[in-house]
Amino acid sequence: MGVSTSSPEKGISLVTVDFPPVNALPVTGWFALARAVRAAGGDPEVRCVVLAAEGRGFNAGVDIKEIQAAGQAALIGANHGCAEAFAAVYECETPVVAAVHGFCLGGGIGLVGSADAIVASEDATFGLPELDRGALGAATHLARLVPQHLMRALYFTGRTASAAELHRHGSVWRVVPPGELRAAALELAREIAAKDGRLVRMAKSAINGIDPVDVRRSYRFEQGFTFEANLSGLADRVRDTFGKEGA
Repeated sequence: MGVSTSSPEKGISLVTVDFPPVNALPVTGWFALARAVRAAGGDPEVRCVVLAAEGRGFNAGVDIKEIQAAGQAALIGANHGCAEAFAAVYECETPVVAAVHGFCLGGGIGLVGSADAIVASEDATFGLPELDRGALGAATHLARLVPQHLMRALYFTGRTASAAELHRHGSVWRVVPPGELRAAALELAREIAAKDGRLVRMAKSAINGIDPVDVRRSYRFEQGFTFEANLSGLADRVRDTFGKEGA
C-alpha cells in the first residue's frame, strides 16, 4: 500500500500507486507520489517514467472522507499535495507515460493531463466529478485531453469519457485490453528510453517551454475557487451530501 518505485527495464522507472479500495489519495499520498516521480526523473539512468496504479482504478482523486474529518487543514493539504503531484509529473525531467485502467477521476485527470503520453485499458473512463464533491479544479488538465467545449460539458455535468473517445481525440496513444495495459505502457516507454538520455531530457524541457498554458499557475488559479467555496460553507454542504450517499 502507498507509492512504490521499481525498475522493470533499463532506463525505465515504474511508479505505482496503491491506496485501497479506490485509490483516493490522502494528503500524504499526494506528496509521496510527487517525491517518487521527482526522484525517478532526477535519476540520470532513467529515460522514461511510467505512472501506474494497482486495484480497481487508476485514481479516484482526493480522499473526501479525510477532508470531512479534518476540515480546513486537510483541504489545504490536499490542494497543495495535488498541485505538487501534478507539477512533478509535468515537470519530470524525463517523459512520463500514464498507464490508466478503470476510473480516472478528479486528481487522476490532473495526473494524466500532466503526463506526456497516455496508454489506457478498454475499461478506462475519465472525468471530473468536482461539482458533486464540493470542489473545483483540474479543468486545466482536462482541457489537455479533449476539445474546449467538450471539456466544459464534461466538467459541468460530471460525466465521463471513455478511453476510446479520448483515443479519437488524440490524447490517448493506445487503447488495449486490461490484461495488456502494463505491457503496452512499457512498450512505449521502451521506445522512448532507446533515445539518447540527454537529448530526451532536452526535448522534454523544450516542449514544456513552448506550452501555450502555464499549467501550474492555471491550476492554482482554479484552486482559489475551491477555497472560496469552502469558506462560504457551500463546499461542506455538497460534501455532506456526498458522504450520506456513500459514494
